[in-house]
Amino acid sequence: MKARNLLMSAGVIAIGVLSLQAAQAQQHVTQRTDLVQSDISVPGKEVLQVRVDFNPGVVSINHRHPGEEVAYVLEGTLEYQLEGRQPVSLTVGQALFIPAGVAHIAKNVGPGKASELATYIVTKGAPLLEPVK
Repeated sequence: MKARNLLMSAGVIAIGVLSLQAAQAQQHVTQRTDLVQSDISVPGKEVLQVRVDFNPGVVSINHRHPGEEVAYVLEGTLEYQLEGRQPVSLTVGQALFIPAGVAHIAKNVGPGKASELATYIVTKGAPLLEPVK
């Protein structure tokens, strides 16, 4: 009986630890939903529109794009740090223009989930995101 209770307790603890690890892993994630990708009238360029959801406290990697980005906040509060500029915090309904090739970071600084609608005019066929050290 003691061995059975000990085994059950160990199982409950293991499930708890795995649940906690899964919750922590989930916390540090962004989810990207591609909405539109289409050629435009400028040769060699295309438009992409993406919804990006940030869990609380999530910070993107420092990165740049092969073209312009307009970030529009759908939910929560996001802080943007563009290379060579002071950080700016945006809330629902606010937008930010990010020039081509400018390295930047986005961070969810609010208490809940945050989401942005990112619209890119970029070089067709180029990787959308280039990490920057």
